[in-house]
Amino acid sequence: MVVRTARDPAPAPAVPRRAGMSDRTRRGLAAWGFALPFLVLFVTFMAGPVLASLLMSLTDLRSADLRDPLAVNPVGLDNYTRLLRDEVFLQAAVNTLYFVVIGVPLTIVCALAVAVLLNKGVTRLRTFFRVGFYLPVVTSIVAVAVVWRFLLQPDTGPVNQLLRLAGIDGPHWLADPVWAMPALILMAAWRNMGYLMVVFLAGLQSIPRELYEAAEVDGAGPWARFREVTLPMLRPTLLFGTVITGIGYLQFFEEPLVMTRGGPLNRTLSVSYYIYNQFGFGNYSYAAAMGYVLFVAIVVLTVVQFRLLRPRT
Repeated sequence: MVVRTARDPAPAPAVPRRAGMSDRTRRGLAAWGFALPFLVLFVTFMAGPVLASLLMSLTDLRSADLRDPLAVNPVGLDNYTRLLRDEVFLQAAVNTLYFVVIGVPLTIVCALAVAVLLNKGVTRLRTFFRVGFYLPVVTSIVAVAVVWRFLLQPDTGPVNQLLRLAGIDGPHWLADPVWAMPALILMAAWRNMGYLMVVFLAGLQSIPRELYEAAEVDGAGPWARFREVTLPMLRPTLLFGTVITGIGYLQFFEEPLVMTRGGPLNRTLSVSYYIYNQFGFGNYSYAAAMGYVLFVAIVVLTVVQFRLLRPRT
């Protein structure tokens, strides 16, 4: 028997549970209520346009059909098969592949080299160099392209003037079918390596010093330590940098738009630039089909990169 004193509070009466929604259901409804604004925006501005563009690629929609949407006819995969016969699109696809195959490794190597130097070789003014290399990343790509177009002028550009001092007659970079794309690749690598440099610096500083000390005790030189310690420990960082750079380079657009207009002879025309032109011409369904081909290319490239660079277990 429990004896209560006058000071002991009386037990609270049991509150009967209301019939209806459980606590779990109420929490779920509250969570969906918080997520609802994002879902509305996502469906309206992301999922909806993506689905609409997919359906558009299966029709013959043109700008003239916007006044009479009922005149649009389904054509199935005709737009996709038409791409295989479009010589301009095939040229743009080859140009984009060239830009990615050469540009991504060049950017990765340059960024990693700068990150290693800043991590170990440069002890003074390190912050100054970091800001200097990262500054092109936050600068407008249009401004960067205009400056590079001036640098690469055949007669008055500083690049050819320096080459003349060395006895070399520089080409007309942006008007030469051979040199136009390498010039764009150099500009893109210079602009984008600053971001990767910061990412690689973070990865380098996360590698335990004990690994380098153990390798040095075993007699490993600088190159052996870099090959056997730095690169394996940087595989996740390299994977991230390669995927992000590859996705961006597959969609390169501003460089040819500002510097070459896709010329000369369509040698710098990218797939994104060609899609932009087709939308401008009113070929909406054809441009949508090209957009989905580019999307598939991005997925394939990303899967290949994950296969090659994923951390080994």
